[in-house]
Amino acid sequence: MTTEMQEIAITEEKPLLTGQADSTKDAELVARILLDQGQEHSVETPHGVLHVTLHGTRTTRRPAILTFHDVGLDSKSCFSHLFKFEEMQEIVKNFTLIHIDAPGQEEGAADYPAGYQYPPMDTIAEMIPAVLQFFNFRTVIGVGVGAGAYILSKFTLANPDSVEGLVLINIDTNARGWIDWAAQKLSSVTSSLTEQILSHLFSQEELSSNTDLVQSHRERISKASNLVNIELLWKTYNSRRDLNIDRSSTFKCPVMLVVGDQAPYEEAAVECNSKLDPTTTSFLKMADAGGLPQLTQPAKLTEAFKYFIQGMGYMASSCMTRLSRSRTTSLSSSYSMDGSRSRSRTLSQGSQGGQMPPSPSQTMEVSC
Repeated sequence: MTTEMQEIAITEEKPLLTGQADSTKDAELVARILLDQGQEHSVETPHGVLHVTLHGTRTTRRPAILTFHDVGLDSKSCFSHLFKFEEMQEIVKNFTLIHIDAPGQEEGAADYPAGYQYPPMDTIAEMIPAVLQFFNFRTVIGVGVGAGAYILSKFTLANPDSVEGLVLINIDTNARGWIDWAAQKLSSVTSSLTEQILSHLFSQEELSSNTDLVQSHRERISKASNLVNIELLWKTYNSRRDLNIDRSSTFKCPVMLVVGDQAPYEEAAVECNSKLDPTTTSFLKMADAGGLPQLTQPAKLTEAFKYFIQGMGYMASSCMTRLSRSRTTSLSSSYSMDGSRSRSRTLSQGSQGGQMPPSPSQTMEVSC
């Protein structure tokens, strides 16, 4: 008997009275609205206020999925397309989503006054524990893009017991070198702030083609009411320090690295991958994904994210059946073209949600 048939049978065994049915429908409608729009909060932290949006109920039986956006984006423009994707709803209905906006980056935020000292990346990472405490979550699964991936990495290294898994998109763990610093200085003279950020977000191919996605983000950033704040975050990210990650000093949780095959940070992601523990790290290099795979390839990223969570033991295998065929197809043709199976894996580390069987120790790079 299918799950749907079982639900119908239960409903028929205990029919609701008319008034009860109306109340139930009203409650479901309110819950659906809250899930779509989210509940916005201003969370006080030791270093200032953070704008945070929560989707779903505050059930703490599982870790929350906590996201952090990139420079030039906010939580909505960075993650809404991914988490509203149809196949992602299997995850959304089982986890609480917590979207954090970096200080002053939320839509409609007022510009900071002249001379305002924007918090460095380390300080922004130190603001996250207050968010967990506010919503009464002990642990999270982090999903970060670009600057957000760096911030979540800092948070995880400082609070390893608070993070059960990390998905890092376009991660660069290194500080800016002298060559990068000089190039950035030159770019700040010859290019507008909007164009500088676009070159951070998108591949050269996307910029040359001037895709619809590039055009929409160019217009959104250039017309942002909080452009001063965006520039402050941009300067702060470019002043980041090296994370100093290596095999002996690395993340204690499962990690999935994601990058487009022509993304600006492809080399940085590959370098980060080489520094992490291969037994707890997956590396997903996505073809035709450009600089923002969560926007251009939500189906492939959703599929990978589901199996990442399943590997942690939080989603039953029955929830994955709709994707099993496509996963088998994609993985069968996704190994490196040189025949090597370099560095990625299907995770099997147990967690509070359950225990998965051991996976093969050999690792491989997955490109799809």
